Formats: sequence, structure tokens, C-alpha cells
Amino acid sequence: MQQIWNNLVSGIRRFCFDNNFSEAVLGLSGGLDSAIVAVAAAEALGGGQVHALMMKTRYTSALSLKIAAEIAALNKLDYKIVDLQPTIAAQTKLLAEIFGETPKTIVIENLQARERGKILMALSNQYRYLVLACGNKSELAMGYCTLYGDTCGGLAPIAGLYKSEIFELARWRNSQSMVLPAEVVSRAPTAELAEEQKDEDALPPYAVLDKILRRHIDEHRTAAQIVADGFDAVTVEDVVKRYQAQAFKREQTPPALKL
Repeated sequence: MQQIWNNLVSGIRRFCFDNNFSEAVLGLSGGLDSAIVAVAAAEALGGGQVHALMMKTRYTSALSLKIAAEIAALNKLDYKIVDLQPTIAAQTKLLAEIFGETPKTIVIENLQARERGKILMALSNQYRYLVLACGNKSELAMGYCTLYGDTCGGLAPIAGLYKSEIFELARWRNSQSMVLPAEVVSRAPTAELAEEQKDEDALPPYAVLDKILRRHIDEHRTAAQIVADGFDAVTVEDVVKRYQAQAFKREQTPPALKL
């Protein structure tokens, strides 16, 4: 974990230097992925050079607000809360008029992610901040992300790490010094784009998913070979099919650091 962390911090610093960026911006959601990226960016550039926005909507929990504020304080980030709900409500109304019907749930979920991406890119244009995309390898493999939303950015620092690795990395980093509130590691992962939403409503548990993905992506094993290792056949087939179907999204994501 020490080497991965060093590579993460030095990779962000080097990318910024090579591309003439001195400051970075990201959405700080209260989730683990953005927390790890924020902490690493603060270590790479200095906390005051990292601009973190908590872009809340009606689905943002009090816990997420608490965690984001604590991360910002612990790492001395430039932190701001932005209320997106009035904008989301206005855009939902506009889309209903355009569609002639109520927008589907997926439309509203993606609308929130894209509004966040739009704001981060606007800050980049205005102040020349590097936008850091916070997606991980597990999410990107499964297409559990929004094009032109949370995939916006110039660099995706942790896109080469599976979610289970990020949990391990977070625990290790906190063992060195307290930079993350304990809740950000212990809470159930959620995108908070709908009521009571959890990642595992749409994905297998990460402990299972990542083992399947490692075998398929890194070891180039077929679904049948993975099932032979003792994994549920239906789950394996679904994961492999989703991975193959989401290649178009992975082609449009920012570069990942080699960690």
C-alpha cells in the first residue's frame, strides 16, 4: 500500500507539472473514492491548491455533508458547498416539456452527475484548475458511471484501482495519520442519485465483483473458467456481459495513473 500511495501522490504531482497545472478541482461527495483522490491531491499539491465542491441535491445525506466537511478540514482543502437542487428541478421541468412526459429515473440520475461535471469543467475554464475524475476500476469496468458527468476530467487518478483496493488503501493511509473520518470507510458505497440508493443494488458486492473482474480483465480468463473457480454462473455471466457492453464508456474516460 505504501508504494501504491506514493505512486498516486507522485503521479498527480507529475501530471500537473507536465501539463502546467498548479491547482486541481474535484467533487467531494462524502464517498470513499473522492475522499482518497482529495487526500492524495492535497498531499501532492498542498491542501489550499485543491478545490473541493460538495454539490448537494435532495438525495445528499447529512452523513455525506458531515464527512465531506471533515475531509476538507483534516486536509486543509479549499471547500465549498453548492446547492444543485434548484437547477436540477428547473432542468427536470424543461425536459418534461421537451419529452412531453415525465423523465425516466435514469435521466434524472444522470442529470445530477452531468450538472456536477459541468460545474467542475466551468471552474477549470475560469481558473485553469485540473479536474480530477474520481471513478475506480470496478465502476468503470461495469459502466457504473455517467458519461459527461462523473467521468469528466483531465485525469482519473484511481481508475486503475479496484474498489476493494481503495478500501484497503484508505485503511492503510489512515493508519499513517488521520486524514479520513472513519465513516467514509465503513459506510455502504452509494452514488446518492436516488432515494436509499446503494451500489450493491446495481452491482454484486465489491468483494465478489472485483475477484471476477480481476480474473477476466487482468488474467484474461473466460466466464466458464471463472465459474470453474466456484463463482455463481449467473453472476459471472452478467459481469462479463456488462464489462463487454461498456467498452464505449471506457474509451471516453480520462487517462488513469499506472499505480
